[in-house]
Amino acid sequence: MRNILILFICLVFSISSLNGQIKVDLKKFNKKSGTTAVAKNNTLSVSWPAGENKTGQLLLDLSAESPIIKSIVLQEGNTKSPIVSDVDPAFILTVGKRDLVSQNGWNIFFDKVPNKPFKSYNVAIKKQAASVYSVGTRTLISVGTLSAPGFTGTLEITLYNGSPLLNIAAVMSTDIDSTAILYDAGLVSKKPSWNRIGWSDVDAQIKNAPLSANDKATDLMVKYRTIVGEHDHGSFAVFPAPHQYFYPLDEAFNLKFVWAGSQYRNMIDGYGIGIRQDLYGDKRFVPWFNAPPATKQRLNFFVLLNSGNTSTALEAVKKFTNADRYQSLPGYKTLTSHFHNEFIMKVVRANKPVPAQPAFIDVFKKHGIDIVHLGEFHYTAHPKGPDSLRLQELHALFEQCERLSSNDLLMLPGEEPNEFFGGHWLQLFPRPVYWIMSRAQDKPFVSNDPVYGKVYRIANEEEMLALLKTENGLAWTAHPRTKGSTGYPDKYNTSKFFKDNHFLGAAWKAMPADLSLPFLGKRVLELMDDMNNWGDRKKVLAEADLFTIENENEMYAHLNVNYIKLDKLPAFKDGWQSINDALQNGQFFSSTGEVLIPEFTVDGKSSGEEIASADKPLNVSFKIKWTFPMNYAEIISGDGKNVYREKINLDNTTAFGEQTVTKSINLSGRKWVRLEAWDVAANGAFTQTIWIK
Repeated sequence: MRNILILFICLVFSISSLNGQIKVDLKKFNKKSGTTAVAKNNTLSVSWPAGENKTGQLLLDLSAESPIIKSIVLQEGNTKSPIVSDVDPAFILTVGKRDLVSQNGWNIFFDKVPNKPFKSYNVAIKKQAASVYSVGTRTLISVGTLSAPGFTGTLEITLYNGSPLLNIAAVMSTDIDSTAILYDAGLVSKKPSWNRIGWSDVDAQIKNAPLSANDKATDLMVKYRTIVGEHDHGSFAVFPAPHQYFYPLDEAFNLKFVWAGSQYRNMIDGYGIGIRQDLYGDKRFVPWFNAPPATKQRLNFFVLLNSGNTSTALEAVKKFTNADRYQSLPGYKTLTSHFHNEFIMKVVRANKPVPAQPAFIDVFKKHGIDIVHLGEFHYTAHPKGPDSLRLQELHALFEQCERLSSNDLLMLPGEEPNEFFGGHWLQLFPRPVYWIMSRAQDKPFVSNDPVYGKVYRIANEEEMLALLKTENGLAWTAHPRTKGSTGYPDKYNTSKFFKDNHFLGAAWKAMPADLSLPFLGKRVLELMDDMNNWGDRKKVLAEADLFTIENENEMYAHLNVNYIKLDKLPAFKDGWQSINDALQNGQFFSSTGEVLIPEFTVDGKSSGEEIASADKPLNVSFKIKWTFPMNYAEIISGDGKNVYREKINLDNTTAFGEQTVTKSINLSGRKWVRLEAWDVAANGAFTQTIWIK
């Protein structure tokens, strides 16, 4: 009898558990945040102010078998637009093996992850628990337990006050070492509530297609990285973080980064739209994303609600990246660096037809670039001679750069010489300079050529430095601590040439990629702090390090720029000493484009300048502009040995704003200070250093 009673109690408990409510934790939800959250009968309703006269409402179904997103509604005034209903966030996690041995650990680029065994998994969700909490102007909703072989985590939905914007993330961790990952994601439904999909093609033309629930999923080549679901009452755009989602590659090929249709990859049941990565990348070196043990990898995408059609939805999405164009900023010019386009060797010197305006000129202009620093002759030419070929190649480079420069675009000749110093490096002279990367014993360091004028011949490290000093040129480490610069500049940081002010420092790129970090480019930002503590007043400029440049490419995701303090663009024929001076003096900041830092001062001094002393608290002031809501800014300083960080939370910001921040900070004992600022999509900007005497 006793056993029967126990069995009965267990059965009752099991039935009640199956039919019971999932508890929603609201203890950290701020009821005064402007957002409302109500949990009742396994539904969670969250409404947030979504912009001027707009309210968004997200209704989640926490019962076991139903789609988790019951509905999303956008209300404008008294008009309610049901945007999407009965959908599930879907994630495919692809797991491979990182090579941590052959080169430089997690900083490796020369890895070919898809050439080694890998597996793809659906991320499963169990709606075991839910919580709603407030962080500044954001509302975060955490649901259930997510799992995939070797990974566990939670589903996290973020709502942003002031915008009809959501971020949906599978926050996943693993304990397995040497892991590299990719992910595809989107919204999927067994019965889609939208009846059309839309996108922009690579020529910026709006395309639409009717939806059929039986349509096999298709990968699409689009512009602005966005796919839209549309019906008569409104639309929703799905898109990734514009830079963070794109791990480093040599090529910016458009690899069809969105998908739409049924049974995506024969893994996701139902019809959906979403974002994707090509498993094989550009088929060169394909490193994927780092996923170190115990890090919280955010497999995320954004959703933007709109009461209009695809065209209006895309216009709203484009505002977050200024339509993939770097904004003009009074008193600044934009410079982007390190492009192995090989136009000279592949077209001009190959005797092919030379177009009046090559496609790459159009690409740079469309992206709002004022100055392009090239990296021609990347193992394609004759840097060591014979003299006749080398001088002809340089002459063709100078001639084409002058021809293609205009009032609104300056093309700067440049190379990645990779001789004499060690590792890989770039150079920038303030005018055309003829030089050969070898010198026979019977040849002088400098001579006069009857056709080309002054010609330098370089035999060693000392002569290379002498050339930089004679012609007032600059050099810096390309892709430091990775690729062909693994171990550099650390290996030569005590050398005469490195300590000279004509060796600028190093270049920054978001490489490697790690989705657990709220910022980009840890490798070089750490190097920047190290160089500052070494005591040499080095600078770090942003670099792209790309090859093919075409209009159809996904250029913006892989680009970055330097905003240089420059009143006007110099003419090619007059030289560009003003650009070299601004770089050498640290009068610039670097940006992915969405965050700008037009002003940064400490005790009235700007980046590149020196403060007399820090024996009292100093006034730090900076102005930032942004598109995505900001996440934080960080004042970073050092004493020659240690690095100190003072984080300024900016989670009270909303999308599209600007703000001046003033803060008194104790920098006693410090030797330098700089600033970074990052938004919720890991877009950001960083300044050059201000020095303390």
